[in-house]
Amino acid sequence: MSSKEQIATQIVQTLHQNGFEAYFAGGCVRDQLRGVVPRDFDIATSARPEQVRQLFPRTVPVGVQFGVILVVEDGNHFEVATFRTEGGYQDGRHPTRVEFSGVKEDALRRDFTVNGLYYDIKTKKVLDFVNGEADLKKKILRTIGNPDQRFLEDHLRLLRAVRFAVQLGFEIAPETVVSIRKHAPKIGKVSAERIRDEFSKILTSSEPAWGVRKLDELGLLKEFLPEAEKMKGVEQPMEYHPEGDVFIHTMLLLDGLKNAPLELAMGCLLHDIAKPDTFERAVDRIRFHGHDTLGAEKSEVICRRLAFSNEQTHLIRELVAHHLRFKDAFQMKTSTLKRFFSLDRFDLHMELHRLDCLASHKNLDAHEFCKKKLEEFSKEPPPPSRVIGGGDLIQMGFKPGPEFTEILREVEDGVLEGTIRNKEEAIEFVKKRGKK
Repeated sequence: MSSKEQIATQIVQTLHQNGFEAYFAGGCVRDQLRGVVPRDFDIATSARPEQVRQLFPRTVPVGVQFGVILVVEDGNHFEVATFRTEGGYQDGRHPTRVEFSGVKEDALRRDFTVNGLYYDIKTKKVLDFVNGEADLKKKILRTIGNPDQRFLEDHLRLLRAVRFAVQLGFEIAPETVVSIRKHAPKIGKVSAERIRDEFSKILTSSEPAWGVRKLDELGLLKEFLPEAEKMKGVEQPMEYHPEGDVFIHTMLLLDGLKNAPLELAMGCLLHDIAKPDTFERAVDRIRFHGHDTLGAEKSEVICRRLAFSNEQTHLIRELVAHHLRFKDAFQMKTSTLKRFFSLDRFDLHMELHRLDCLASHKNLDAHEFCKKKLEEFSKEPPPPSRVIGGGDLIQMGFKPGPEFTEILREVEDGVLEGTIRNKEEAIEFVKKRGKK
């Protein structure tokens, strides 16, 4: 038993000792039955919020109106929720009416059958009012009761269905699939932050491509990422992309990911997002001139729309902006190559490029070349910090202006190339260069 489970057990026991019903509930029960160690332990109880707060010294009233209290023990947070029924949903998220109830009624208001299970630590038995155990064994994700009603209550459940299916490796029940397709446009009423969180969990799962394909199949992807829909049917030159259109190519990149960093997954998803807008059938072959630059701009717009952080947005944009540069690595000067390698999280740039190659022509020469050069450069002593600055140039008779930047860039090139090793050599270089 993990320390977290021990604390959760103590919380349940405290509730029992004070005359209340209490059970482990939801995902932790589901995961334990699957043989997976739960990350969190939620508790459902007959105790009212005010009674829970009286029993435990440290609590946070995160949702008192919905009967939810966080109990804090040893730095861990445990959600303790009063059995309840809900009704009167008007905004596709919040119930207008909450009534405290019994455990069976509490189960019937939950989303999916595999999440509607309870565990009694006294009897060591599972309480199953919704046939969740049967669906768990069959690896089926099914709504509790009428799927239309479940999705009308909370539109985010449309996305959560795909997220749970991909994380658990389950198929979605046919009647649930029909209902998701029917209500897919309603996902547009959900906040960007909630969509981002669910979509991020899909992209960082062990099967992100399956998840995105399922979102597309169910009509959800086009509702919050219409740019992806435009990639379908966009031809690519056969000699470089024998795999098919831009959407197929993008999905093949995602096929290469497993529990990847979110920024890499988004970079893979968006790296060719501007190809539909830059498609050109030239004399020699199909071209997408500038799709990297435009793609970086479109990626930023998409990340802002989905409420990603500034840091995430910047890195995703950079991954898209630089994904074509690897093909030029063989011709780069040493200084240019070192600057390229100094990009933030260059390991992610390298991985995106590798996946891009494997999802198309399968030529990894540029990847291997960069990998070899990275190893070579790592064995070199670090270059000296900036050897001269603007003050030095002024003393040498140069006037502040655009030429300053040009000179300092040339000196930095020399440092990176290894032809300038100190301030004296930098000054000598500038003197020989002279004014232009």
